[in-house]
Amino acid sequence: MSKLRVHCFAVSIDGYGAGAGQDIDNPLGAGGMALHKWMFGTRSFQRMHGNGDGQGGVDDDFVVRGFDNIGAWILGRNMFGPIRGPWPDEQWKGWWGDNPPYHTPVFVLTHHARPSIEMEGGTVFHFVSDGIHAALALAREAAGGKDVRLGGGVATLRQYLQARLVDEMHLALSPVLLGAGEALFSGIDLPALGYRRQEHVTTPDAMHVVFARE
Repeated sequence: MSKLRVHCFAVSIDGYGAGAGQDIDNPLGAGGMALHKWMFGTRSFQRMHGNGDGQGGVDDDFVVRGFDNIGAWILGRNMFGPIRGPWPDEQWKGWWGDNPPYHTPVFVLTHHARPSIEMEGGTVFHFVSDGIHAALALAREAAGGKDVRLGGGVATLRQYLQARLVDEMHLALSPVLLGAGEALFSGIDLPALGYRRQEHVTTPDAMHVVFARE
């Protein structure tokens, strides 16, 4: 069976995966963009944005690993946009513009149904209102034997961890203090859930840690 994998999920050293007060001007909440400083200069990130070559090395290697053998994605609604409650219309199509970086089917968890959206580059957003298990089943079917990547956000990752559905998880611990926001591991006992550290490596901008479930 395909694996459910988490990659490049940045966390502050005080345990927050996003800052407080997410809105249209602060997609990751107050101070949240600083969590991803380690990624911004990498070759992979720069090429996604058409800004030149960027830098190779360990940080870039982890970005590359996050796209290897991925056939579908799952996102929480906050990762798709800032709108809450019923969809007022169908104008919002995600944070990334006309050509999002996923290039696969993407299953967005929501309590409010919405028609699928086909974007440039092969990304198709599907909206799932039947819960995390239904989204995973649909994503695995769409992935065609490849793995499924869980993109977050924090609440979505917590649900999948607590259900013991995440097979592998890469966290990038950034040397940033947020003070408030969305705490990733509050009330979660990773060892009790069967997760063990598989590898870790430190760069100037992050400590990369990979966990796997036994």
